[in-house]
Amino acid sequence: MEHPSHEIRAQHTSTTVTVYQAYGPHIGLPAARDGRFPAAWKRDRMTWIKPSFLWMMYRCGWGLKEGQETVLAVEITHEGFAWALRNACLSHYVRGLHPDQAAWKRRLHRSPTRVQWDPERDLHLRPLPYRSLQLGLAGEAARRYADEWTVSITDVTPLAREVHALVRAGHLDTAAGLLPEERPYPAADDLLSHLRVAERTHPAPGGV
Repeated sequence: MEHPSHEIRAQHTSTTVTVYQAYGPHIGLPAARDGRFPAAWKRDRMTWIKPSFLWMMYRCGWGLKEGQETVLAVEITHEGFAWALRNACLSHYVRGLHPDQAAWKRRLHRSPTRVQWDPERDLHLRPLPYRSLQLGLAGEAARRYADEWTVSITDVTPLAREVHALVRAGHLDTAAGLLPEERPYPAADDLLSHLRVAERTHPAPGGV
């Protein structure tokens, strides 16, 4: 199996796509309990959502980093995810994709969402040769995410702890079997054409 260099892979249903975030318990626990972000969640700050479970584990250190002890799986609507992609700008300038750096900066300044493509991670959280989407939401996008797009919020910290323990014990096949099923996301070309970097195709690693 081969992976394009830049591809959205996510757990998704016919109506929702799952993204991950990690917060301190004062945010994460009430969010999971109530199925919505509490008033303490700052809607005027940029927030990053990640469709990759393992990239979230890399970012939060399996939920062990201070302020990221509660790992959340957030189901959002396809419509919201598409809006975020359609209104996004790459977080860095790419020659050939943007007319020039000034044009890129103007677009970045007015875009409510931004995209980074960061190396995907394996079970040891080592970088893989293909990339995973990170989506930053600010202003209108952050408010829509919290108050309109979110369908459910689940505390998946126990899953993170279980997978981490299996990896540390060397039970990689069992750990891999617990991972969320992340399939290529069916994003239309018009959602990604302004976010694509030069494509290369990489073989999937032989093991996890």
